[in-house]
Amino acid sequence: MLQPSIPPVEPRPSLNTAAKLNVGDRLLRALYPPRANAWQLRWLGFAMLVLAAIFPWLGGPFYTRLAIESFLFGATALSVDILLGYAGLLSLGQAAYFGLAAYISALMYLHVTQSFWLVLVAVVTAVAVFSLVLGAVAIRAKGVYFALITFGAAEILSKIAHNTRAIGGSDGLIGIPVPRITLLPGVTIDLQNNFVFYYAVLGVLVLIYIGTRRILDSGFGAVLRAIRDNSDRVPYLGYNSFWYKLLAYIMAAQVAAVGGLIYPLLRGFVAPHLFGFEVSTKAVVMSLVGGVGTLLGPLAGSVIVTFLESAVGSYTERHLLVLGVIFIVFVMFLPDGLIGLARRLSASRGKAAP
Repeated sequence: MLQPSIPPVEPRPSLNTAAKLNVGDRLLRALYPPRANAWQLRWLGFAMLVLAAIFPWLGGPFYTRLAIESFLFGATALSVDILLGYAGLLSLGQAAYFGLAAYISALMYLHVTQSFWLVLVAVVTAVAVFSLVLGAVAIRAKGVYFALITFGAAEILSKIAHNTRAIGGSDGLIGIPVPRITLLPGVTIDLQNNFVFYYAVLGVLVLIYIGTRRILDSGFGAVLRAIRDNSDRVPYLGYNSFWYKLLAYIMAAQVAAVGGLIYPLLRGFVAPHLFGFEVSTKAVVMSLVGGVGTLLGPLAGSVIVTFLESAVGSYTERHLLVLGVIFIVFVMFLPDGLIGLARRLSASRGKAAP
């Protein structure tokens, strides 16, 4: 009589072995942390929204505009999380879309039109075409090569902007006008008012977050997570990994472009450094600080990193060194980011409660 074969039971690692978590494991945990519970994210999101809503009344004009800048870079950090946290793709070139949107926006406001909606259409179209072409090439590469291709694309755009006098060259473009945005006949948004500008950008960021959350919590997001966890098995389930990754890449590019679209209106200028490695790296660090794979984390991380960078900049110009230190600290000690820390604290309080 045939006996069913019983697979051998693998011995559980000892406590000493489990405690020895090396740097590689910590980095993997930082890149692919456990997902936070939905109710925890909702409460954290609500708390963040309340704090953001009252912030302009607590700080002066300088901090209000700094918060606006953090929101714009937060969109870029969110785009990193879409790729890294859901599709398993580490992009080091999201600055390409931030900078491309910023330059198109600036050039159109200076030479073509004062209509925000026409500028928006131009930015969305250009970013869609560029991300489609670049994504179709980069996604066919695996591992570190994808990161290198995206990095190289951003650097090429930076060099083009730096060496092209027609778009300002190394000096960039200055004197960009701030238009009034017409929502409805007789209803306009005056972005020259700090309070109006702040709440307008906050509203845009909230809409982006809600839209992104709904898309990635759908079947599309489930397939992306399956691709992230094991891309070799997904085709056997009837899904084309390439097209799902490409759609995620185009989506992330559009999210990053939102920050670039508004940036010239905040600063009044654009320059080649907007395509630079610093912007892309900052977006990755913001995602890690907040928590990869949470969508909410990068938004919190963008505020923390932007304000910390501003504070450190008062004492030293070595802010890139500070970003590097922050990256190492979070990979080593808080691999799940701040959202993961909040989740663990909430769980520990729940266990401690009688």
